[in-house]
Amino acid sequence: MTETRLPAAGESVALVTGAASGIGLAIGVALVRKGFRVFGTSRQASPGTVHEGIHMLRCDVTDDTSVTQTVAEVLKLTGRIDVLVNNAGRSLIGGAEESSLKQAQDLFDINVFGIVRTINAVLPTMRARGRGRIVNVSSVAGFLPGPYTALYGATKHAVEGYSESLDHELRGLGIRVSLVAPAFTRTALENNADKPDRVLSVYDKGRQAMISTWRNGIAAGDPVEAVADKVVLAATDTQPNIRYMPGKTAGRLRLMRRYVPEKAFEKSFRKQMGVAD
Repeated sequence: MTETRLPAAGESVALVTGAASGIGLAIGVALVRKGFRVFGTSRQASPGTVHEGIHMLRCDVTDDTSVTQTVAEVLKLTGRIDVLVNNAGRSLIGGAEESSLKQAQDLFDINVFGIVRTINAVLPTMRARGRGRIVNVSSVAGFLPGPYTALYGATKHAVEGYSESLDHELRGLGIRVSLVAPAFTRTALENNADKPDRVLSVYDKGRQAMISTWRNGIAAGDPVEAVADKVVLAATDTQPNIRYMPGKTAGRLRLMRRYVPEKAFEKSFRKQMGVAD
């Protein structure tokens, strides 16, 4: 069972969603090594287990009651949450037309409203203490939408806009919100990606090309530790940035998106994504 004790002097408490594997697990481990008492969540977690120093709790970020109960349990055990890291999410590769409205809603429920739920549950205790850090794991897709990822990119755009606005609202209350936006990272994201629920043959070639692009990009991508290091930085910086770009690719893409002429960038990007005119 999870140990019931108040945090030791100087020990901060972090809650990380989607911490069972991949980026989320790496974030939890990095925070443990930094001296945090870390609670991680997963829909399949066995409550009370400890994984790599992370106290795991079962939580479904798409369920209001589940989120509320999880936050209440952490507060009961520790009395506070200093850092909330929203990492839980899903991907989806397919033509925009290939997903039903229900599938689109389900993706938003995990990637966007899951973040809203956890933040709404944690904010009262942070406001009461007059301090706190919230780190939302986004993606380069949040500022650079690609083909065959329209809905996934839309969720990440929503996370970016929500996070920036929220940071403006909370700074005066002693709470900061940051984004960590990785590019391709060596995880099982592509293997675990949702598939369109109404596949259309007209998109087969492009969809398969994008799946290959993701698979190759992930294989050659940044290690999960690069993302975890930026999350720790966002959680501990005295003056945190609104956005952190892990690895070399994410930062380069952001600069190119901002400064390369639009048509030139679009032509190069489409070529890299394997999209034929």
